[in-house]
Amino acid sequence: MNDAVDLYLAQWNRERPDLDVSSMAILGRMNRLHQLLNRGVGDHLAGHGLERWEFDVLATLRRSGAPHHRLSAKDLVRMTMVGSSAMTNRVDRLVKRGLVHREVDPDNRRRVLVGLTEEGFAMVDRVVEDHVANQAGLLEGLDPGEKGQLVQLLRKLLLSLGDGAPEEEHLRTRT
Repeated sequence: MNDAVDLYLAQWNRERPDLDVSSMAILGRMNRLHQLLNRGVGDHLAGHGLERWEFDVLATLRRSGAPHHRLSAKDLVRMTMVGSSAMTNRVDRLVKRGLVHREVDPDNRRRVLVGLTEEGFAMVDRVVEDHVANQAGLLEGLDPGEKGQLVQLLRKLLLSLGDGAPEEEHLRTRT
């Protein structure tokens, strides 16, 4: 059975047989997966009244840990991989919805902390279980062994491209 990428590769092989397009077999499929998975997650979250970016910010704050579930604006940017101006806009919109609040860091008055409101905490806790179940459903086409292999291969590729985890201990001690 062929997927759309097989068609694109066959076309390139016909038109430019001199090119090794084997990398397109991987990157093309990763791109299509990204689009399809984003749609599957986005549509699901929309059913809960959230956009993907809203859930991302709320979930990032929720998993930052008790007792405060808050991060500095700078750390929130680092943990969500968006620019600071985009994050400012996102936080503004979530403040208007009553899901997060801003406060001056009592230990460093030049820093602003962003934290979950009670409503934001309740919403993310209510949605996250269903979100995880939806993600599992999106991966039903793979058996557990294949999922494990895919995790290892994707981690290896990410690390080879210089991706690394933000320092969690650094984040925890600053909030």
